[in-house]
Amino acid sequence: MSSAPPRLFDRSLHRKRLDRAAAGFSQADFLHRRAAEDAVERLEPIMRDFPLAVDLSARRGAFREALAQSDARERIGQVIEVDASPAMLAGRGGPRLVADEEALPFKPGSLDLAVSTLGLHWTNDVVGALIQIRRALRPDGLFIGAFLGGSTLFELRRSLIDAETEILGGAGSRVSPFADPADAAGLLQRAGFALPVADVDRVSVRYSHPLKLLADLRQMGETNALSERHPRALTRTLLARAFELYVERFAEPDGRVPATFEILTLTGWAPHESQQQPLKPGSAKMRLADALGVKENPLPRDED
Repeated sequence: MSSAPPRLFDRSLHRKRLDRAAAGFSQADFLHRRAAEDAVERLEPIMRDFPLAVDLSARRGAFREALAQSDARERIGQVIEVDASPAMLAGRGGPRLVADEEALPFKPGSLDLAVSTLGLHWTNDVVGALIQIRRALRPDGLFIGAFLGGSTLFELRRSLIDAETEILGGAGSRVSPFADPADAAGLLQRAGFALPVADVDRVSVRYSHPLKLLADLRQMGETNALSERHPRALTRTLLARAFELYVERFAEPDGRVPATFEILTLTGWAPHESQQQPLKPGSAKMRLADALGVKENPLPRDED
């Protein structure tokens, strides 16, 4: 019997933080907009129609806005905006649905396109969420998903760990874990997608002070929502020391400090018989030597 995936995140707490961030989300939505614009760019060269699409983790509608400025808009029919936070969806027109990516309400084979921008890294079972998305797609339906990868906020994580080790004699988790880019395409394969592709986009954002970074993370709704949060509160002394280490180690010549964000973008298709299939072993109709234009020299056989 397979065991349930570990409950890494408190989804209820994450939803509350998204609700809190909704009113001012546009002041720190640069990552979400970047991911949404990238998703639209990937749709532009695909010359086919997608009558029904969903925008998962829609937040304040960056995907819809980017799509409206693109030629791809003519090929996309109805777009349903979905978010776990009702506050994020409030005040906008068009079809909207409050739903959790861990429990999608769509019927199997009902969607032509599913887009998820910077929400999957908060799911307790990424593969399980991807399986739900794949099942909701019609055969040959398309999925484009972006989430934060392993190098995200490595400067902040290192500074917090070292400050805590120095002051308290040990360190715990205060920043959420992120997926390894090397595993990204494998996630799609495990979820049953065909023709999986994974890309990495590393973004460096410069701040006048690390405190400005924390303010942006709060405004994004991206602050720590681990189920087993650190038992000790983040004190002013600890935070001040972490900031000192951050500046000492990472400040650039002009005094500003960088914060790294790694965006992993996955593209996959719901399987369909019309899709290109890998050849069976031994079915090639041309020798490798002929394809390369060289003479074939068979290796000698071992003699008994």
